[in-house]
Amino acid sequence: MAERLDFKQMCARFDVTPRTLRHYEYVELLRPDREGRARHYGPREIARMTLILRGRRFGFGLEEIRQWLELYDADPEGKVQMSRWIELADAQLAELADRRRHLDVAIAELRALRDEVATGRGT
Repeated sequence: MAERLDFKQMCARFDVTPRTLRHYEYVELLRPDREGRARHYGPREIARMTLILRGRRFGFGLEEIRQWLELYDADPEGKVQMSRWIELADAQLAELADRRRHLDVAIAELRALRDEVATGRGT
């Protein structure tokens, strides 16, 4: 039988707050089965949650993730989805590299100022 998680189990499994899980449902990233007030997450929703959290870790916005997941629904073979994923990944890699350059500059400047102050040469 396929794995099914209830709301509390889903939060625990993915280490997310109930608020986060409800928000992902609200923006239609997840669509659990409902029985009355109870929610049940099957293999599809578990896989989607894995992809959502991976996308967030890589810095993608929820709207980008939602659009990417919807492509799979429209193209079960995944050709369009994979092509779009490559485009998104390339753009995000460029963005992260740019952020890294800015962080490297800020770190170098802060380190230099800290060293000046530590040696008594700072203003």
